[in-house]
Parts: sequence; structure tokens; C-alpha cells
Amino acid sequence: MVSQPTILETNVDILIIGAGPAGLMAAASLAHLTPVPSASPLSVRIIDKRSTKIFSGQADGLQCRSLEIFDSLGFADRAWKEANHMIEICMWNPDDSGMIQRSDRIPDTIVGLSRFQQIVLHQGRIERFFLDNIQKYSGGAIEVERGIMPISLEIGEEYVKVKVRKLTEEEAAPPQVRTGSKSNVTDGIFRSNLVGDDYENKKITRERNGGVETINARFVIGCDGARSWTRRALGPEFELQGEATDFIWGVMDIIPITDFPDIRMRCAIHSANDGSLMVIPRENHMVRLYIQLKEVTPDASGRADRTKITPELIFGAAQKILKPYKIDYEYCDWWTAYQIGQRISPSFSHPSNKVFLAGDAVHTHSPKAGQGMNVSMQDSFNLAWKVGLVAKGVCHPRILDTYQSERRRVAQDLIEFDHKFSRLFSGRPAKDVMDAEGVSMAEFKDAFLKGNLFASGLSVDYGPSCLVVKNGDPGELGDRSNRSRELEGVHKITEEAFNAKQSLAKGLPVGMRVNSFKVLSQSCARPWHFQERLKADGRFRVVLFAGNILNRNQKLRVQAFCDRLSSPVGFLRRATPEGARIDSVIEVLTIHSAKRTETELLRDFSDILHPFDPRTGWDYNKVFVDDESYHEGFGDAYSNYGVDKERGCVVAVRPDQYVGWIGELEDFEQLQEYFEGILVW
Repeated sequence: MVSQPTILETNVDILIIGAGPAGLMAAASLAHLTPVPSASPLSVRIIDKRSTKIFSGQADGLQCRSLEIFDSLGFADRAWKEANHMIEICMWNPDDSGMIQRSDRIPDTIVGLSRFQQIVLHQGRIERFFLDNIQKYSGGAIEVERGIMPISLEIGEEYVKVKVRKLTEEEAAPPQVRTGSKSNVTDGIFRSNLVGDDYENKKITRERNGGVETINARFVIGCDGARSWTRRALGPEFELQGEATDFIWGVMDIIPITDFPDIRMRCAIHSANDGSLMVIPRENHMVRLYIQLKEVTPDASGRADRTKITPELIFGAAQKILKPYKIDYEYCDWWTAYQIGQRISPSFSHPSNKVFLAGDAVHTHSPKAGQGMNVSMQDSFNLAWKVGLVAKGVCHPRILDTYQSERRRVAQDLIEFDHKFSRLFSGRPAKDVMDAEGVSMAEFKDAFLKGNLFASGLSVDYGPSCLVVKNGDPGELGDRSNRSRELEGVHKITEEAFNAKQSLAKGLPVGMRVNSFKVLSQSCARPWHFQERLKADGRFRVVLFAGNILNRNQKLRVQAFCDRLSSPVGFLRRATPEGARIDSVIEVLTIHSAKRTETELLRDFSDILHPFDPRTGWDYNKVFVDDESYHEGFGDAYSNYGVDKERGCVVAVRPDQYVGWIGELEDFEQLQEYFEGILVW
């Protein structure tokens, strides 16, 4: 008689399925929500069917916005120190004789966009940074549970029931294709789109006794990749839609031995007839090569035969493209291949707003623009604080609808960009202006330059919602779906009224992330990038640009604003739970424009701007000045943010550093309405 399995049943606030970069970003973001109080601690679990994290290969590029997010979580410095920094791009194209030659040099990151530039570091190290960060900020309460596979999902009124089971060590090990190549390394084909959706699951026994658990989760976040189990469990209406091309590319991480002069630069190389290649210089002497494989083509089913793809075939293609330069290697760290395609899911979340999808689970594209890991992490960074604050009872559930309207629009823009970019990269260079089938290298360079802004992650501009007060149609400025058009709690504002508000801080566009300029601490003169003060801890910020606080009339305006801020019926005190710190849900930060040496924190600024704690005294970390530092120059924040140095203004910033509202100091009622539409009190 076969014994029946013992089924354990547990409850959790948030279950994350998948422990790649998107899942780890969600877990880290939730671990940082501890400053925001709630009746009970937030319980979070993260599971992954694989037995180990990634140790080599996979994604490698980190864009400006991702590094800003890492800094808000506290570990950008680790990535910045270990990574290879991408400073310049060299373009190589064939001359009249068909020989490749350097045709252009352009900056890899547009100058002045961010305090960070693009860097390259393999995914395994990035996952390690996340794991250490999660351990530190959750106190060990959140840890990745490996070798756990979900087997069923049922959405109920109160909970999502996810049944999972423990895999054996053999089942949890990712499948690999072994080759007889001189590198003798395991490959990344198991994560390639050249394999079927069930490739990883073929060796997993369907019927097993024991090790089964039912997890009752209030919310589920599916970050389980392009072959997402979570997406399939939600039904066919969530399946990815799009197309694949005939372009097959190989990838190799090697230590090169070569006479190619720009091997330590990012290079885009078009050969006359042998395809294209991208060079990405990596850490530890390594280089990643993205290599077009013209010898491999899809069959009638539209899929290439992966068994024909070997490191020898991939590297042979690279040698042809780089002629007359020579390249060889003794050490290969990792290799894979993929078929270029762009696909997106019709929906990023279940209508119940209990199950969400992020990253590759809802959008896939080619990796050459360095967007896959970056956009995936930015998806879950956008989502995690919303789910976490709703689970804590701090925010109204209506904010959850903004996840799809904001992030699906970004994915749509990414796919449109990647569709054009990948075809320009994979096409044969035009021989002359009459060559209609060839790709114009001038057009390719233009796309590269324009794509740099998009690829940085800094051009994201969220549409109107309960979280973003701006004019325009929510559907058109969102993802154009009914979910965007029917967003609840959208603030109505005319174009004329919005333009007047935006003119108060032209350098802080509503719906975009706060750029960073240096300001000085009023109390100790230390210079800070202002963005450094916007930590990803789940708190909203009110940034008071107090203007010239030494002007009598301006000081009266600031005092009137502070009086309303201090009121028991104002949003700040209403949002603060009894017994909690006044800055536990909304933190007020001040930047003034008077001379630092002529102002005093305790004399010139209301108590509410530097609150007192009986144990720690006055808070000296909330008031800043736009003034010149002794050692690091003048950030000129007021001018760069486009704020009047005499009158100032007020800006509301979301927990993810995006601007939600701008107004005059006298517009307190509108600011009150903004928070009333978001918070629960």
C-alpha cells in the first residue's frame, strides 16, 4: 500500500517564485521596508527550483538606473568596485575593399545623465550582493529556499494557494549540454530560447510522495523567467505574444588572445559578408563576445537545431568577422546561444491583483542592448514597495493597478527599441546608397546614440495615476490597455495647471526619477548627492525647497507650510501610527538656498523639519543647503532642478525615487489630497 504524502500548510504575506535578479530585487526591496511600521512584521518567502544560484555567465550589463537603485539599497559600491567600467564605444564597419576598420568613437553613457555610468559584471556576483543584502536587512528572516518547485496555483478570495514540493538534488540541478570542446565548460543553453518550454522539467518526476507543502499567500510575485511556471498557471491569456526572427547569435565569455586593438572597448562590428559581432570587455581579463551565427538557420518550425551549436562553431564565426585581426583563447568561462525575438504578455498581473509577473516572465528580447536584467530588476523594484505597503496596510490597494500601467509601457518601448536595434545590428552593411537590402551604418549609429538614453533606464516617464499627478490620458500615457484607462483615483489636472506646477521645478519632471545633484548638510557641511538621501525603505518623501530662508517674506511662507505640516489633521501626522516616529511613513527633507554660514538649523528651521527624539535628540540629517563645499565644488541644485532660489517649491517623491507631485508652498490642500488618495489612515 502506497503511503499518502503529508501536506504541510503555511501562511505568508508575499511569496516570490524565482530567485534570479528580478526575484532577488523584490525580496531585497521588501527586506528594506522595516522603517515603515505595521501591526505585524511582513512575512516574505522566496523559492527557486534550482539548487544553486548562478555562478558564471548570464546577464552582465548594469545600466545607470540599476546602479542608482543598488545605491538606494546600499550595495552599489560593491558592484562599482568589482566591475569593468564602460566608457567608450567603438564602431567598426567595412571599408570599400570589405576590410573592417574603426569608423566612430562615442561615449558609452551620455555625459551628465547620472552620477553612475554603465558597468559590466556577471550575474553571479550581482546575485551574491543581493543575497548578502537580504540577509542583512531581513535579519535572516528572508532566505532563498532552493530546490522547491510549485505544482499548482489557486486564487481564492483571501489567499492564493500555491502547492509546492521539494525536489531531489538531481531534479534541482539545471540540465546542461556537455561538449568535447577544449574549454570543457558547462553551457547556458538550458536558459536559452532555443530550447522548449519543458526542457528543464523533463527529468522531474511528476508523481512523488512526501515533501509537499501548501503555501497560502496574500500576494504572489512570479519572477521565474521566460518559461515562467507562474505565467502558465494563470492561463493561456497570459501567454507571451510576439515574433522570432531568423537571426541566431552565440555568446562566449573568454580571456582573449588577440591583436584586435579595441578588445578592451565595447565594440559594434559589422563585417562585409560574415555577420556582426559585439565586444563587451568584462572583469578579470575576460571579454564577452556576442556573435552572429550565419551558418545556423531555423527550420520549418522556426527553431534552430541547438545540437549543432558548439563553442567551436561560435568562435569560428567570431574569427571570420574579425579578419584580418586574429583572435584565440585558452580559457572559456561560459557560452550559450539564442534566437532573436521580441515577445510580451498582454497582462502583468491577475485582475484580482493577488498574482503579479515581472521580468522575463512577461517580456523577452535580445540581450545586446543590456536591458534584460536591468528592466527585470526595475519591474520588481517598482512592484515590491507597492505590494509591501498594501500588505502592511499602509497604502490603498488601488496603487497596485499602477504596476501594469507603468511597467508594461516600459516593456512595450523596450521591445520596439530592441526590434529596430537587433535588426540593424544583424543586417548586412549597405554597399552604397543604392543598396536597398543593406543596413545604413549612419542609421545604425543614430539608433545606437538614441538608444543610449533609453538603455540607461533614465528616460522612463510614468503616466497619470493616483501616484503621479500630471495631465494627459492615463491609457495613452500608460500601456494603452483597459487596465490603464480605468485606473482608480487618477488626479484630474488641466494642461495649463500642470504646466504651471511643472515650471516650479523643470528639472524634476513629474513621473520621472529624481536626478541627483550635490547639496550640503546644514549641520556639518558634508556634501551629499541628494539622491543618496532617498533610500529604498518604503517611505514617501516631501522635499521642501525652502528658498531663501533669510528673506522675511519667504520665511513666513515656509513657517505657514510647516504649521500645516505639524497639524494633527495634516497628512504627516495622520499617516504616522501612534507611538511611531514622525518620519516613519513620510519623511520631510529640506533644501534651502541661503548661505550655510549665515543660517542655523535650530534657529531658522521649524522643529518639524528636524524632529526631536528624547533618546537621540534633534535630527541633523534632514536639512540641506545648496551651497559650495570645501572639497567637492558646487552642485548648483536649485538651478539644475529648475527651482526659483527665492521662492522654492514642494515636491512629493515616491518610495522608488519617482516624482509624484509638484506645487507651491501654499498648495498644501492639493498635497493633502495626493496622500489621501494613496495612504490608509
